[in-house]
Parts: sequence; structure tokens; C-alpha cells
Amino acid sequence: MTFTRVLISLVTSKENKMKNALFILALLFTTSSIMAAEGMINVPSNFGVKETADRMESILNEKGMTIFNRIKHSEAAGTVGIELRETELIVFGNPKVGSPLMKCQQSVALDLPQKALVWEDDSAKVWISYNDPRYLEKRHDISGCEQVISKIEKALAGITRAASMN
Repeated sequence: MTFTRVLISLVTSKENKMKNALFILALLFTTSSIMAAEGMINVPSNFGVKETADRMESILNEKGMTIFNRIKHSEAAGTVGIELRETELIVFGNPKVGSPLMKCQQSVALDLPQKALVWEDDSAKVWISYNDPRYLEKRHDISGCEQVISKIEKALAGITRAASMN
């Protein structure tokens, strides 16, 4: 049964109309939250922000990636009197991977080099977030570059998994 049919059967059912209405409201709220993060992959970390970012930087170095910058947004915010939960951005890349992607579609250079955001949410949970390569593929209308996209997907998943787990 398709998702749409399930919704229709829930809405048109005469039983439990209040439960159905609440379910649909919850579903719409959840869907809008998911849509707000379209194109972003969030990986939970078992470590604090600094340790996660340190681990990420170490792994990137081991893999021969260039680290262009590590921006400590929360520290910068503090210098202007704004309290921000721990938030760090690591900007990194490798021309062996990024250049072939740009050759497929030059506009993807707007989203390169890669970025990984290491941040703490309002429940003190730490996350690594990065752009989904499949989202970039759609955003930039990239075609004929499946192997490169797959390679980037696997690399980012492996790097973030290693940085976030024991």
C-alpha cells in the first residue's frame, strides 16, 4: 500500500478521527522538519565536539586530504557576546576527487571543497553534518559522473563513521 493510500485510508476512516487527525499533524510536522534539512546527512557522534573534530581532522590527514580551515564558530560568537553551543566547521578536500566532479559539472565548485559541521544540539548530543553527494548531484544537474559520486559518498560515510564511533 502506498504512503498516499495509507494517508487517505486514515483520513477517510470513521473510527478514531481524532487519533487520525493527530497522526497527520505529527506526520506533517515531521515531514517539514525533514524537508528543512534536505541534502544534509547527520551522523551522531559518541564524543564531544572538540574530540569529534580532532578525530575527523586526524582521519582526513591520514587519508591525504587537504584541510583548508577549521572554523570554531562558537568561539567566534563568544568574542561578540553571543553564546552558541559548540560548533566547528572543517573545510577539506582533495583535487583527485573534486576535480573530476567539477569536470562533470563546473557549478559544483560552488559547494567544494567539502565541509563537515561538528555541532552540539540543544540536548547536548553531538553530530557531524555534511552535504549529501546525491543532493549535490541533483542541485547541480550532474550526469555521467556516477563513479565519482559513489566514491565521494563512500569516503564521506567512512570518514564520519570513523570520527564519530569508538
